[in-house]
Amino acid sequence: MQKVKKIPQRQCVGCRTMKDKKALIRVVKTPEGAIVLDATGKKSGRGAYVCPDPACLQKARKSRALERAFSLTIPDEVYAALEEEMAQV
Repeated sequence: MQKVKKIPQRQCVGCRTMKDKKALIRVVKTPEGAIVLDATGKKSGRGAYVCPDPACLQKARKSRALERAFSLTIPDEVYAALEEEMAQV
């Protein structure tokens, strides 16, 4: 009998829905304090997950979900850079 492989689930900080980890984009606060997108999912640092939809990033921005997840104030330039990177992914 074959074992069923468990698929990790994560919650989007924007729309708050549970999805497969691979379907979401990881946003990371690096040990240096920079906020970046992590396409590989393996960068070191504190992570939060968001759908690859710009609307979810806008919801997270409006509700300050990323700021609460990382315990710091995120400037507008960082959100703009995240939106730009998300458009490329």
